[in-house]
Parts: sequence; C-alpha cells; structure tokens
Amino acid sequence: MRTRFRPDHQLTARMLLTIFLLGLVYVVFIAVLVALIKSLVAIVLVVAALLFAQFWFSDRIALYAMRARIVTPEEAPQLHGIIDRLCATANMPKPQVAIADLGMPNAFATGRSQRRAVIAVTTGLLERLDADELDGVLSHELSHIAHRDVVVMTTASFLGVLAGLVARFTLYSTMFGGGRDRRNGDQLFLLILAVMAVSATVYAVSFLLIRALSRYRELAADRAGAILTGRPSELASALTKISGDISRIPSRDLRTEQPFNAFFFAPAFGAGASLSLLLSTHPSLEQRLNQLAELANELGKES
Repeated sequence: MRTRFRPDHQLTARMLLTIFLLGLVYVVFIAVLVALIKSLVAIVLVVAALLFAQFWFSDRIALYAMRARIVTPEEAPQLHGIIDRLCATANMPKPQVAIADLGMPNAFATGRSQRRAVIAVTTGLLERLDADELDGVLSHELSHIAHRDVVVMTTASFLGVLAGLVARFTLYSTMFGGGRDRRNGDQLFLLILAVMAVSATVYAVSFLLIRALSRYRELAADRAGAILTGRPSELASALTKISGDISRIPSRDLRTEQPFNAFFFAPAFGAGASLSLLLSTHPSLEQRLNQLAELANELGKES
C-alpha cells in the first residue's frame, strides 16, 4: 500500500548499501565456516532456522522482551484515537497497539510487515507527554513502519546475532569438550580459535554497519513524522522532555533496557553516559533538534 509518507530515497539507498555489505560479509562468513567445519548441511539448517525465527516472530519476541501487551481501543482510547487519525492521514494500515508497563518514557515499532506491525509505548511515556507530543512520537514510529525499517533492521541484525552465537558455541565446546587425544585436541583447538576469530570479526563489522544505518533511519523517521503532522515542534518537545527524564533515571535501572536501544524512540542512557557517534544507535539530541528546527523553517516558508 502506498502511504502519504514521503519516499526517502537517501534512506532507501543507505539501506540497500548496508544490506549489500552485510550480505557480502555473510557470504564470506558462511564460506569460511564451511571450509573450517566442513558440514554445509548443518550450517545451512542452523542459519535458515535462525533467520526464519528472527524474521517471522520478531514482533512477538520484541513484545515479550519489553514486557508489552496488546491493548484494545476500550483499554486505551486516547492512544488508539491518535494512531487511528495518524494512519488515516498517512493512508496506511493501522498497526496493533501495545503498552509496556515500564517507568522509562519510550516507544518502539516492531513487526515483519505493515499488516503485522505493532507500535508499543511505555506507561512512563503516556504519563509524561501531552496529546500533541504523543502525536509527534507516534508519527515517528509510523514512519519506521511505512519505510519498512523494522524488517530491514531485523534482517540486518541477524548476521551479528549469528556470529555471536557461533562464537559462544565454539567457546562452550572448548570449555566442556573432552575425550580426545593430544594431536586431535590440538587441531580442534586451532579450528575453534579460527572460527571464533572469524565470528568476532563478522560481529564487529556488522555491528558498525547496523549502527550507522540505525542512526540515519532515526533522522529519516524524525523528518518524515514531522512532515506528516506538519508540526516539527511537537516532536522536538517530546524529544527534549524524554531525553531529560531518561537522564535522571539511575543508570542501574536502565541497564536491562539498553540492549533494546535500536528499537527505541530515544536511547536508554542515563546521566553521564557518553558513547562515540560511531557506536551509537541514535544521533545526538542536538543533531535531531537541529534537523527539526531546519524543517520547521522550511515548512514555515512553504505555508
């Protein structure tokens, strides 16, 4: 279905480039594993099963991990009402709506397609934002769905997950393996070291590529969402409020949420957190606010 979100050709190009590079690394990774382990059937079966599970059950996995539940219009009338209006404006199918019982103010989108998509918000977000600010956040999340960001990021992150699993499996094999003579044991140890080295390299490369794509998709969703509502100031206000509130939450309380930063509207970093731009899933708050200010100026000239 064609939505009223403006097509973002730069986002599409970056997604295609990232997927191409990840695919190239993926092919090399599998080729090395086949050469080292010499069991093509086993590798293909494991890879296919993991990819299918991550793609097909991505919405359920994300909702379960974030302790979110699907809510009906009767349970959350205001939230459903805002999403109904935004979906009508964007001319796109309405996603399922979920609420996560978390004090941290945030939101995320998940699902393998527009018709299987879910938008989830935390109770902390609903308590802190007014209706206009919630408009800005939800239009941002709908942009992720319209541009298929969720599917691309889920597929792209699979390679890093696979590499991590292989490295962990080989480590456990080294620790708990036994019953081999010295010569065979030495050869197996070298094989395991080689697999772990390849897996670690693949994980590092895919990690950096996915982080770069994640930062750009956040900027693209900010822009598309603000254009849909026509009021960038709503999103800027929500970003400022959420980031300020998250910074006051003790870091120890955020650690369980930080692995899900790539899904979140705003990263779960406490006060004093500092990560280089290269490793971050999100652009800096300053960069996001500057883009929204420029967009507000552009929209003001057009009106």
